[in-house]
Amino acid sequence: MYSILAQSNAASGSSSGGMIGMIIWLVILFAFMYFLMIRPQKKEQKKKELMLSEVAVGDTVLTTAGFYGTIIDIVDDTVIVEFGNNKNCRIPMQKAAIVELEKPESAKESK
Repeated sequence: MYSILAQSNAASGSSSGGMIGMIIWLVILFAFMYFLMIRPQKKEQKKKELMLSEVAVGDTVLTTAGFYGTIIDIVDDTVIVEFGNNKNCRIPMQKAAIVELEKPESAKESK
């Protein structure tokens, strides 16, 4: 009788140790995912929000479609972009469609 009780106590002790090991591995896995996936994505999102908040009339932009244009008007979340030398090619689009921003001052400084 005593040997059966001793075996059941030993079995429950090893299963609790296995459970703690599994919990530790899950914590390590979630920490790994946070530092390699979630954190960089949040940094990139903050960087894009900062760029979109700095958009002003006269800036040169690159759109998600791959077109370069100049912003001629801003209304809330919509911008009107003028493409090319043709002054009649003005297209309204959302600010979220802007991928890259170049201020006119930075273009003059680089020359």
